[in-house]
Amino acid sequence: DGVILGRITFVNTLKYVFMATSANFGNMFSMAGASLFLPFLPLLPKQILLENLMTDFPELTISTDNVDQKLIQQPRRWDMKFIRKFMVTFGFLSVVFDFLAFCVFILLHATEQEFRTGWFIESVISASVVVLIIRTQKPFFKSKPSSYLLVATLFIVGATVIFPFTPLAEIFGFVVIPASFYASIGIIIILYVISAEIIKRKFYHIAARRPLDLPSSSLND
Repeated sequence: DGVILGRITFVNTLKYVFMATSANFGNMFSMAGASLFLPFLPLLPKQILLENLMTDFPELTISTDNVDQKLIQQPRRWDMKFIRKFMVTFGFLSVVFDFLAFCVFILLHATEQEFRTGWFIESVISASVVVLIIRTQKPFFKSKPSSYLLVATLFIVGATVIFPFTPLAEIFGFVVIPASFYASIGIIIILYVISAEIIKRKFYHIAARRPLDLPSSSLND
């Protein structure tokens, strides 16, 4: 049915917009904030480009993603105000955990290369995994993502973890980091996922009280 396919396309388009805007907004503030107290660039330009390339890979499969049935029962509308609220809310959430990672790396006496490698790993994995959280208004474990999205996400997570051990690492200025860094990054990402799920529930609960703020509001005939 063309109408249903159109609604699915619209919902998946919104997912991409939510993820891209909140991630870019958060990275911008994290990069700017880190430059205020670090004596070096938190990421080199080529590392930022690689980060963007890797985080974009799972998002390219969003067009194939499954859509919650309640989101396609009625026509929806484009709401820039809602998108802005989503961007700011989840963008600042990512900033909080970026700065948590910065503090941990400093406490671990990271060198410049270790700091950049650690933040690259934390940033790429968290940005990839959070896609599975914010792609649905339901608890993430109650809404199944498409196989393409899930496989792409797992691939990027695995590739990011092993990247410092590959010959390409030296080209991009990365180094092998100690196990304590990986353990710390793992804990930070787990806390980020839990926080994102809690914030998501609060966000949509508040939005539900003001239906006009929801992009899923039905259009008037």
